[in-house]
Amino acid sequence: MCLAIPMQIKDVNGFIARCEAKGIERDVNLFMLQDETLVRGDFVMVHVGYAIQKVTEQDARSAWELYDQALAAEREHRDA
Repeated sequence: MCLAIPMQIKDVNGFIARCEAKGIERDVNLFMLQDETLVRGDFVMVHVGYAIQKVTEQDARSAWELYDQALAAEREHRDA
């Protein structure tokens, strides 16, 4: 299974962006989105260090809500 994580761009330097999600920062390669205009504050889906899609803030929040629900369900199942 593949999983992409929504992250917010904090800074852009060429094809590298410093991105943040839930307090964790990572450098993300933007090469796959070279035809997109990406600026500080934009949200992108990140898979194995590459931004693969620009998304809205609402889409990013919705994804995190789903991930949080799945993690909570997994914890409950593990602790049962």
